[in-house]
Amino acid sequence: MRPLLAHRDARLFLLGQSFSLLGDTALWLALGLWAKELTGSSSAAGMVIFCIAAPQLLAPLGGLLVDRMRRRTLLIAVNPLTALVVLPLLFVRDAGDVWIIYAVATAYGASYVILTAGQSALLVTLLPADLLPTANATLQTVREALRLVAPVAGAGLYTVAGGGAVAILDATTFLLATGALLALKLREPKPERDSRHWLRATVAGAEHIARTPDLKRLVLASAVCMLVIGISESLLFELPSALGRPDSFVGVLMAVGGLGAILGAVTATRVMRRRGETALAALGMTIYAIGALLLMDGVLWIVLVGKVLLNLGVPWMFVGMVTLLQRRTPGPLQGRTYAASEFAIGLPQIVGIALGAAMVALLDYRLLLLVQAVLTGATGAYLLIRMRGQWRPWTLISTTSWSMPTGKRVRMRARSWPRWRRSGPRP
Repeated sequence: MRPLLAHRDARLFLLGQSFSLLGDTALWLALGLWAKELTGSSSAAGMVIFCIAAPQLLAPLGGLLVDRMRRRTLLIAVNPLTALVVLPLLFVRDAGDVWIIYAVATAYGASYVILTAGQSALLVTLLPADLLPTANATLQTVREALRLVAPVAGAGLYTVAGGGAVAILDATTFLLATGALLALKLREPKPERDSRHWLRATVAGAEHIARTPDLKRLVLASAVCMLVIGISESLLFELPSALGRPDSFVGVLMAVGGLGAILGAVTATRVMRRRGETALAALGMTIYAIGALLLMDGVLWIVLVGKVLLNLGVPWMFVGMVTLLQRRTPGPLQGRTYAASEFAIGLPQIVGIALGAAMVALLDYRLLLLVQAVLTGATGAYLLIRMRGQWRPWTLISTTSWSMPTGKRVRMRARSWPRWRRSGPRP
């Protein structure tokens, strides 16, 4: 962490990102509450989340834009534009204005697609390769910590001052992020021009993933896991009644899970430096599977431990995949490759959320948890098995000698139990 914080531009970038994440997490919940209050419909609140997520289907086009411009310049333009996008919320008065909320949510989601790809690509340009794992883990730590406090703060501000106040707060955070970007001393090289047709250039990120075996395995494995992880969004609301607790106990489970996610983000860098990106993600999948199995129990403390492990595994998956993507991708393809990976894991997650909402009413939640555990555990085990060719046993050679009946001395080599150590240079 110290080398990262000693880097001036890294400090500014992380500060700006923290402000941006604060605004994001505060606004999303407030928009849903606002739509529900205006219409009295939970479906209207759910439509807000759909509007934010739907632009993710256009992520490859956002990645193309990121790779055709200087990333810092693009982010300096998109951040203040996003601040302007949320200001129409100040004109929402009654149920007839709910369309404004949907329009803002859709534009916000489109902006988010560009910002996330641009931020990941800029980070690669901004930092040396050895600081990327720490930077990704730090951003994930900030993200998980804000998920604990920002939604509550956003909901509280909405209750006290209304949705307009939340919109102003969010717009302010984007302006602060813009200021941090302007203060960077980074001088980006001019982006390389891709002479191919724009459709072919758009899918270049997906083609790069397909041509890179370890990256392809990890992205596909993450997509499988996100499909079943999406189911857990609905399962969370089944746990309080199974434990004999009121529905409000969901808040306790979310807080405990948030602590697990922070723990996962904090420890990700150390594990990744010792074992590598793919191993970090695979171990995260395995830990998630163990947590899902523990959630099937009816004892409170076992369920709480399971919730910690469940949420601890997700940051390991995400940090491992993003860092491997950044390290295996050429600079001109960073935006499109990140966008392709987001599309590959985001779409299954949305499908998983929809499936979970439908199946939790038809099936016992323990059966769904078992499916989660089997699929995530098997996927993690598959990645670890495929890694055997990339790792070599750590061999301790000890020399043992003893006297044979003939009087000759015999020297024998003894090999210790295998220990995984990465065969290449450490990241």
